[in-house]
Amino acid sequence: MACLVLIPVTTATAAAPRHYEPAAARQVIKKAFPTVNDISPREDNRAIQELRRGDKLLGYAYQTLDFVQTPAYSGKPLNAMVVLDTDGEIKGAKVIHHDEPILLIGIPEIKMHEFTDQYVGLKADQRVTVGGKSSERRIAVDGLSGATVTVMVINEVIMKTAHRIGAELGLVEGGSDSRPPVAELKTSEFEEKSWKELTGDGSVRRLLVTRGQVDDAFEGTEAEGIDEAAPDERNEALIDLYTGYLNVPAIGRSLLGESQYQWLMSELKEGEHAIAVMASGEYSFKGSGYVRGGIFDRIQVRQFGDTFNFRDLDFYRLSDVYAEGMPDFSEMAIFIIRQQYNFDPGTPWSLELSVKRQTGPLDSEFAVFPLEYQLPDQYYTRPEIELSEEEWLETQPMWVQVWYQRQFQIIVLGIGIGVLMFILFFQDWLVKKPKVTRWIRHAFLTYTLFFIGWYALGQLSIVNVLTFVNSLISGFQWETFLVDPVIFILWATVAGIVLLWGRAVYCGWLCPFGALQELVNEIARKLKVPQYTVPFAIHERLWAIKYIVLLVLFGVSLDSLATAEKMAEIEPFKTAITLRFDRSWPFVTYALLLIAVNLFTRKVFCRYMCPLGAALALPTKLRVFDWLKRRKECGHPCRLCEHECEVQAIHPDGTINYQECHYCLDCQMTYFDDHKCPPLIVKRRGKRRGHNAPGHPEQIPVTQVT
Repeated sequence: MACLVLIPVTTATAAAPRHYEPAAARQVIKKAFPTVNDISPREDNRAIQELRRGDKLLGYAYQTLDFVQTPAYSGKPLNAMVVLDTDGEIKGAKVIHHDEPILLIGIPEIKMHEFTDQYVGLKADQRVTVGGKSSERRIAVDGLSGATVTVMVINEVIMKTAHRIGAELGLVEGGSDSRPPVAELKTSEFEEKSWKELTGDGSVRRLLVTRGQVDDAFEGTEAEGIDEAAPDERNEALIDLYTGYLNVPAIGRSLLGESQYQWLMSELKEGEHAIAVMASGEYSFKGSGYVRGGIFDRIQVRQFGDTFNFRDLDFYRLSDVYAEGMPDFSEMAIFIIRQQYNFDPGTPWSLELSVKRQTGPLDSEFAVFPLEYQLPDQYYTRPEIELSEEEWLETQPMWVQVWYQRQFQIIVLGIGIGVLMFILFFQDWLVKKPKVTRWIRHAFLTYTLFFIGWYALGQLSIVNVLTFVNSLISGFQWETFLVDPVIFILWATVAGIVLLWGRAVYCGWLCPFGALQELVNEIARKLKVPQYTVPFAIHERLWAIKYIVLLVLFGVSLDSLATAEKMAEIEPFKTAITLRFDRSWPFVTYALLLIAVNLFTRKVFCRYMCPLGAALALPTKLRVFDWLKRRKECGHPCRLCEHECEVQAIHPDGTINYQECHYCLDCQMTYFDDHKCPPLIVKRRGKRRGHNAPGHPEQIPVTQVT
């Protein structure tokens, strides 16, 4: 059974979203209209505030979270306060709540507010993009370096809601002019369905409202505490509501039966539509005040920002239903959506349920709970329309627009990953040319640092891992991760790399901060800076630090992801890569200190402190390939590779610890070099002297070990 449980949208004080900030919201209104002295909700949509000075209407205000819940970089929606004047011009816009890690710790929030200040003066129906150049069709606003995804989400929620509200209030053009062609129903096809099938494929949808949800909706209003549920009653259902679109035979005939369906269709005129509303619980969707000639004041339909109310003539009693397995309901009704509303059955619509609490003899507060409905695709078709590339892009989800706008970064990143795959698959041929291999490696590390890191901001972080795990627990959405194409592609690549080669390849080739450390250390060696090797006994104990850090961060994230994100500042990635050291001095000092230590001992942070490296090391034992070759002489008697390994991933017994290896290929260059690898040197000398017989005292037998 498809179950849709939605949080209430509105109350009398504009909204009661989870992160409502009344003081911040009022500041935005006062800044936009200093003389406003009356702020009150509209009767037809209480999420919208009407702003007046005396009897004069100055404009409107609303919070974006009441209308769109687009996930930002953190995976959670942000909330902005937007103020419009009566001409549809944006007079104020400010983010009043967010969970963005880059803004919680990193970029000062004043930068974000400066970004939103750019929207003041824009019209609600203008097309606005982040970055680029302005043209006749669009207005470009300056982005915010280091928070690309976040500002694109801010742009999306401000302009999308501004146009929606502006069109609903008649301030800007919208509605039918911007609607797609009306969907055409497939009325010739019929397959009888059970109640389980109807609810399972979304033909019938559900809204469950508990008493606790209603109490939460009125929190912060004058109705708070009125008729409040006892703690043990909060999970009790106030109303269990279902709705379905009846014009489609597969839904209508399955619910009503053949004769009742045919009767209903004969009653409908061209352009009219019927929906079924069924409910159980102590709250009636019809309303106790309903009388002949009156309006049903507890439910209404909303589509394209327009609301459709039902009168007594739009109502038919529904007493007989025929869907197999259908539960018993205390109330059932058929409502007719009339021609004048230009209803489109293929476009999402919502059935809004109002819950009222009386606060005085003549005063009351309302909360609205929307039941979102989308007719399944198999029941309708829509005529195709010709769109230009720019018009087509405007119709796409935000993550598609982001991918389209960042094509250059995606292409160059794809080329880089392709080059890395070539290096990995042909490493045996490549490492036989040590000078070429080192040149390629240094060039690739430079590409990783400057392009992936400082240009494309593709630095992965343990925050990404914690966000992913948290999304699996709280509700996974692909859009959360698709919104940043560079990070998404890198994580997809890392997922494959970890399964094939383990952690080593990412840490050694694709991590921008790792590349920075290695390049700095290479420069230090050229300048003859003395190098210090940590004794192996101490080294292998220091490995544990990063796993402890990972465990602590993961444990904290289960209780508070925001706190875990703050603690994840143990990673210097944000400072050194994302913000390019443009940050307050404590963070810059910490990052520079780690780089300074790296001058004397390579990649100290990566080896001992990096929680991301620890997270990637855990599944490394599941890798498919072991392409780093070893001989039985490795470790005993030969220990050359062990001493040469800069990250000390080779044990004294000659085995490679793939959980600590960074895949620099130095040991493989030695493995194939018959002028450097002791077993090969002995073998080469033996051949030169003509001693090819096995067991010759001057020759050490060579056997490849995998």
